[in-house]
Amino acid sequence: MISKKYESLLFSFIMALIMTGLMSLIITWFNLGWSSHFFHQWIQAYWKAFLIAFPIVLVILPSVKRFVHRLIVHEERRA
Repeated sequence: MISKKYESLLFSFIMALIMTGLMSLIITWFNLGWSSHFFHQWIQAYWKAFLIAFPIVLVILPSVKRFVHRLIVHEERRA
Protein backbone atom coordinates (compact mmCIF):
# COMPACT_ATOMS: atom_id res chain seq x y z
CA MET A 1 0.00 0.00 0.00
CA ILE A 2 0.97 3.63 -0.43
CA SER A 3 1.85 5.83 2.55
CA LYS A 4 -0.73 8.36 3.78
CA LYS A 5 1.76 11.19 3.15
CA TYR A 6 1.27 10.67 -0.61
CA GLU A 7 -2.53 10.88 -0.46
CA SER A 8 -2.85 14.36 -2.00
CA LEU A 9 -0.31 13.58 -4.70
CA LEU A 10 -2.05 10.31 -5.61
CA PHE A 11 -5.48 11.94 -5.53
CA SER A 12 -4.26 14.73 -7.82
CA PHE A 13 -2.66 12.26 -10.22
CA ILE A 14 -5.74 10.04 -10.49
CA MET A 15 -8.15 12.97 -10.74
CA ALA A 16 -6.11 14.63 -13.48
CA LEU A 17 -5.71 11.31 -15.30
CA ILE A 18 -9.44 10.57 -15.32
CA MET A 19 -10.66 14.10 -16.01
CA THR A 20 -8.22 14.83 -18.83
CA GLY A 21 -8.92 11.43 -20.36
CA LEU A 22 -12.67 11.93 -20.40
CA MET A 23 -12.59 15.60 -21.37
CA SER A 24 -10.07 15.13 -24.19
CA LEU A 25 -12.03 12.12 -25.46
CA ILE A 26 -15.31 14.04 -25.56
CA ILE A 27 -13.85 17.25 -26.99
CA THR A 28 -11.89 15.34 -29.65
CA TRP A 29 -15.07 13.51 -30.61
CA PHE A 30 -17.12 16.75 -30.71
CA ASN A 31 -14.53 18.56 -32.81
CA LEU A 32 -13.42 15.80 -35.17
CA GLY A 33 -16.00 13.02 -34.97
CA TRP A 34 -15.09 9.35 -35.23
CA SER A 35 -12.43 8.70 -37.84
CA SER A 36 -9.68 6.23 -38.61
CA HIS A 37 -7.24 8.60 -36.86
CA PHE A 38 -9.44 9.26 -33.83
CA PHE A 39 -7.39 7.26 -31.32
CA HIS A 40 -4.13 8.92 -32.36
CA GLN A 41 -5.69 12.40 -32.23
CA TRP A 42 -7.25 11.69 -28.86
CA ILE A 43 -4.01 10.34 -27.33
CA GLN A 44 -2.16 13.44 -28.55
CA ALA A 45 -4.72 15.70 -26.87
CA TYR A 46 -4.82 13.50 -23.75
CA TRP A 47 -1.13 13.57 -22.83
CA LYS A 48 -0.87 17.31 -23.52
CA ALA A 49 -3.92 18.01 -21.36
CA PHE A 50 -2.59 15.79 -18.58
CA LEU A 51 0.78 17.56 -18.55
CA ILE A 52 -1.07 20.82 -17.98
CA ALA A 53 -3.81 19.58 -15.63
CA PHE A 54 -1.72 17.57 -13.16
CA PRO A 55 0.46 20.48 -11.97
CA ILE A 56 -2.60 22.73 -11.84
CA VAL A 57 -4.45 20.25 -9.63
CA LEU A 58 -1.40 19.96 -7.37
CA VAL A 59 -1.27 23.74 -6.96
CA ILE A 60 -4.97 24.43 -6.44
CA LEU A 61 -5.90 21.38 -4.34
CA PRO A 62 -4.94 22.94 -0.96
CA SER A 63 -6.95 26.10 -1.72
CA VAL A 64 -9.97 24.10 -2.85
CA LYS A 65 -9.81 21.96 0.30
CA ARG A 66 -9.75 25.10 2.48
CA PHE A 67 -12.65 26.62 0.52
CA VAL A 68 -14.75 23.46 0.85
CA HIS A 69 -13.91 23.25 4.55
CA ARG A 70 -15.37 26.77 5.01
CA LEU A 71 -18.56 25.78 3.17
CA ILE A 72 -19.23 22.73 5.30
CA VAL A 73 -21.25 23.02 8.50
CA HIS A 74 -19.11 21.70 11.34
CA GLU A 75 -21.30 20.37 14.10
CA GLU A 76 -20.14 20.44 17.69
CA ARG A 77 -19.07 17.15 19.16
CA ARG A 78 -20.79 16.19 22.36
CA ALA A 79 -19.20 13.94 24.94
